[in-house]
Amino acid sequence: MIIADNLRDVRRRIESAKERKSTDQAVQVVAVTKTHPFAVIRECYKAGIVSIGENRVQEAAEKFESFSDFHGFVKRFIGHLQTNKVNKCLDLFDTVDSVDSVKLARKISNRAEALDKIFPILLEVNTTAEGQKHGFRPDQISEMLFCIALPGVSVQGLMTLGPLTSNENEIRSSFIQLRELKDALNGKLEEKKIMELSMGMSSDFEIAVEEGATMVRLGTVLLGPRGNP
Repeated sequence: MIIADNLRDVRRRIESAKERKSTDQAVQVVAVTKTHPFAVIRECYKAGIVSIGENRVQEAAEKFESFSDFHGFVKRFIGHLQTNKVNKCLDLFDTVDSVDSVKLARKISNRAEALDKIFPILLEVNTTAEGQKHGFRPDQISEMLFCIALPGVSVQGLMTLGPLTSNENEIRSSFIQLRELKDALNGKLEEKKIMELSMGMSSDFEIAVEEGATMVRLGTVLLGPRGNP
């Protein structure tokens, strides 16, 4: 099982990163299965991975028809979600990890209340100021606090994408900024503290773990190249 072997190597690298910074947080591996066939999801499950990430509602709908026997598996939406696809997304997924605006948070809140559910989400933050990325600006504290207070949702943490660069200092800075933002938000919250930091992908997950990541979203390093898993 190639994925099982890759997962062992990833976990070893995660533990080494934690040792380098003397951190002890639990780190969940989220397998990014977008564009991969259902057979890859099945192999992830057999390897012991408990979370997968998909970024297209329609693609996921076709794959998830085969999910009846997958117990304890968490299906995470990690892409940009259009508000007109919220209803379908909440039917398919267990969490939305990429809530990037108050408008989207409101829509999810309203739908969750209609379903009489508390739906877990992460707030996406653009820590790099790159125009092509979605997410709250780091200074939008009041907007993020508003989302945390919404009924029908449970904001469990924050998510970011590292910068499109090989400069380690810039990458590390974006992850530090997300961790410090989490601390700043928690300093203003009496209840409903946020705990998760979803940051780090195949090229930079070790830096993310060093800076406090509790989730890493891994595609190529875990599953192999897209279209050739």
